[in-house]
Amino acid sequence: MSQEAGSAGSVAAPAPARPGPVGAPRVEAVDVARGIALVAMAIYHFTWDLGFYRFIDLQAGIDPGWRLFAKLIAGSFLLLVGVSLVLSTRTGFRPGPYLRRLGFVGAAALAVTAITAYTTPASFIFFGILHCIALSSVLALPLLRAPLWWLALVAALVAAAPSVLASPAFDGPMLWWLGLAPKPPLTNDYVPIFPWFAPVLAGIIAARVAVAQGWDVALSGWTPGPGARWLALAGRHSLLVYLVHQPLFFGILGTAMWLGLHPGNRAADNTPAAFVEACTATCVKAGSDEAFCRTTCGCVSRRLGTETTGRALGGRPVGDDEARIREAAQLCRAETLDKAP
Repeated sequence: MSQEAGSAGSVAAPAPARPGPVGAPRVEAVDVARGIALVAMAIYHFTWDLGFYRFIDLQAGIDPGWRLFAKLIAGSFLLLVGVSLVLSTRTGFRPGPYLRRLGFVGAAALAVTAITAYTTPASFIFFGILHCIALSSVLALPLLRAPLWWLALVAALVAAAPSVLASPAFDGPMLWWLGLAPKPPLTNDYVPIFPWFAPVLAGIIAARVAVAQGWDVALSGWTPGPGARWLALAGRHSLLVYLVHQPLFFGILGTAMWLGLHPGNRAADNTPAAFVEACTATCVKAGSDEAFCRTTCGCVSRRLGTETTGRALGGRPVGDDEARIREAAQLCRAETLDKAP
């Protein structure tokens, strides 16, 4: 991705639980919404991969429009976390399904941490979208029946916290998960509680209003059509889709490069100087200062060496090139910022 999520459910007081069997009917419209978010996520990640391997000139990870798109995708997943929590507890809290789902997400988050700690130790994922979903699911549980006005106030405070509470006191590995450090830590996916718990609370509010109005009952009777049925299926298995989609994309692009279909096969100048120029142009196009971009790109080139930059410029990365380039870019960016007056 980088970097953001998963299945992210009385106006003055919560409505009483409705009579009926434990385990209310599944609202497939939520599965469809989650499936749409997965499609958007796949589009973003595949575009990012195409840019990284230089099939296209666009660099989604630094382009302002695509970065906004990524944030909206992460926010939609987290919003659906709140929606799902409310809908799954309409007729009472069921510890079994809740703990089972929490265990799956938590285990997947730990697996991501372990794998990235091995492959990219300097920028491993210690609190990404899955970690945020797992912790948010725990934090939100006691808030499901809180007054709506109070939830709205807390959501606003959570969203504003990084802008008003950021302090060097929070700049340490044990507190980075809060999101209140002045500068983001070096990591490949970062979705801290502040401000990202806010969309979860917004999802709780939206689902509570829907349940109070009876919209959940109306939607429970809706059956997706042929096209939407695939989205609903993906939405029901969102964690699996999240875990397998990037390896699938890497396989597709790796096969294309193996077949010689990469435009970089026609490139003539894969020197470090050409890498710095191409890197700087991409960075400036994304809105950064040219001096900053040139310094950072020069640092990346020196860290990687001639062979790696040549393969990257030609769109033919091998082995751990992808991880090394991303890690070098993050380290050099932090180094340039630290040296800035």
